[in-house]
Amino acid sequence: MVRNFANYRESSEPAMVLCILILLQCCAISLAILDPLDFLALQSIRKSMGDVPGSNFFDSWDFTSDPCNFDGVYCDSDKVIVLNLGDPRAGSPGLTGRIDPAIGKLSALAEFTIMPGRVMGQIPDTVSQLTNLRFFAVSRNYLSGEIPVGFGQLRSLQTLDLSYNQLTGSIPRPLGSLPALTNLILSHNHLAGPIPPFVSGSLARVDFMHNNLSGSLAPDSLPSSVQYLSLASNRFTGPVREALTRLNSLNYLDLSMNRFTGLIPCEVFSYRITNLQLERNLFYGPVQPVDQVGIGTVDLSYNRLTGQISPMLSTVQILYLNNNRFVGQVPASFVDRLLDATIQILYLQHNYLTGFEINPTAEIPLSSSLCLQYNCMVPPVQTFCPLKAGTQKTRPTTQCMEWKG
Repeated sequence: MVRNFANYRESSEPAMVLCILILLQCCAISLAILDPLDFLALQSIRKSMGDVPGSNFFDSWDFTSDPCNFDGVYCDSDKVIVLNLGDPRAGSPGLTGRIDPAIGKLSALAEFTIMPGRVMGQIPDTVSQLTNLRFFAVSRNYLSGEIPVGFGQLRSLQTLDLSYNQLTGSIPRPLGSLPALTNLILSHNHLAGPIPPFVSGSLARVDFMHNNLSGSLAPDSLPSSVQYLSLASNRFTGPVREALTRLNSLNYLDLSMNRFTGLIPCEVFSYRITNLQLERNLFYGPVQPVDQVGIGTVDLSYNRLTGQISPMLSTVQILYLNNNRFVGQVPASFVDRLLDATIQILYLQHNYLTGFEINPTAEIPLSSSLCLQYNCMVPPVQTFCPLKAGTQKTRPTTQCMEWKG
């Protein structure tokens, strides 16, 4: 009996020691203390921000408890690695206040976001100290001032989203040298000046729309990796042919409402693009796709394009060619695709077209829209046109004769 007990004790002792070690380790983890610098930084950030009435995001930020359990705070050991400020649910009123410079003390921070709200003031220069930062997004707030040049020091930065704020100044040139940059979204601000050259081979999304940017789109401005490019509603000038022929990975292109000039490169019509928006520029010359165009929406309206309309465009579902200088007969393939509802929108108004062969009794499907008015012909069918097309059905004969001449 005594021998059996002794054997049992000897065999169970290693297991008991293991259990005690595991228990001590768990206790040590549960009692881990946040780095004092991170703790003080979170306190400063909390003091500089508050909830907009209707939001209760900061209710959990009680500094008598573990900050790693606060809403929006994620830690690795004793360091803050993610800080997502604000309620992510749709319709949340967001936060108010400013971004405290103490954010730069969060030395392990990899991700920082502020949900849409009323955060004002400047982005502090101390962001340059966040050497581990990969994601920074503060869109739809009221941030002002210039984009800190220090962002250009963050070699791990992949996404920078500063859209829908009130930022001024230029795009810092050092941003262009960030090797890991994948998404750069600066739309809906008041930025001015040219686009610096970008070298990141992983850059996929570039959105600069609705700013005051100017200058030309140089051939080496953007890498061939770019898939989404929006420069709409700026003040860019000059030709785009060389730049666009390099961007053969594009799936979305919007250059609308600028002052770009020159020919539209035929290569762009063969890209796997879902939307091609080139309207309201100063493009001129013929439009000559090499093959049938597989792009769903093409808008070339309000330019100075000339020549006859290519039948290669008849495969586009939504096509705006209005307010240009196209001439001649509309290819029969457009009529066929319009009647079988393959074409949803075909706007050809305000050109110098002379023919559209369709049976006057033909019924255009309700799902399709056609506008032919203000050309050098009487529209063969009655259709509903947008209000901007005006009320005149045909161009004055004198205009048609002058253009023909």
